[in-house]
Amino acid sequence: MSGKHYKGPEVSCCIKYFIFGFNVIFWFLGIAFLGIGLWAWNEKGVLSNISSITDLGGFDPVWLFLVVGGVMFILGFAGCIGALRENTFLLKFFSVFLGIIFFLELTAGVLAFVFKDWIKDQLYFFINNNIRAYRDDIDLQNLIDFTQEYWQCCGAFGADDWNLNIYFNCTDSNASRERCGVPFSCCTKDPAEDVINTQCGYDARQKPEVDQQIVIYTKGCVPQFEKWLQDNLTIVAGIFIGIALLQVAGVPQAAVAAG
Repeated sequence: MSGKHYKGPEVSCCIKYFIFGFNVIFWFLGIAFLGIGLWAWNEKGVLSNISSITDLGGFDPVWLFLVVGGVMFILGFAGCIGALRENTFLLKFFSVFLGIIFFLELTAGVLAFVFKDWIKDQLYFFINNNIRAYRDDIDLQNLIDFTQEYWQCCGAFGADDWNLNIYFNCTDSNASRERCGVPFSCCTKDPAEDVINTQCGYDARQKPEVDQQIVIYTKGCVPQFEKWLQDNLTIVAGIFIGIALLQVAGVPQAAVAAG
């Protein structure tokens, strides 16, 4: 008996390298997202002045890169090293962590379906809150411009939502040249024009609504997003099902490997 040593159950080679291959991609993607987020913060001087994180009134898109990158890095590290070293603790951590994420996604999906009107109200509040902070952060500004250009919309429910911004509101106290206007991303595009006219939204909301429709998009981004979801429901559902299947496949594989 003294010459024999107890050896735990061996992890199947197929399971081991499936988990390793699956997670090495996650790991590198997590590093890439974290790198992009930290680079963006460095460019904005946040890393040299950490207190400025709380100064922005709206949403900083960099947080999305950092949070997603952090989760992917931790998940990828645990799965990768756990499979390679056959470390049952890391494999169990990976399995539980992935299971929790899947459960949260499933719960969020059900709640979004049940409380559609509440979600719409929150989206409206979120967009308008960021309209107020439009000029405060270049990343937020680019995100709003991209959203309005891509979905051909303006504001949350219409161009008048830009009255919430201190530079675009129509009050007499506003001395800005952009008074009663909208950002250039609200402007309808002429395919013949190669150069973007950044002043195209000036005084746009002073015109009658019929004339506004010629110059700017008058539909809000919330209804346009809803329409986009309906038009692309198959693709969106396919992406979510694909992600869910990967997670469902990963949880039992890691659990089996962990013994």
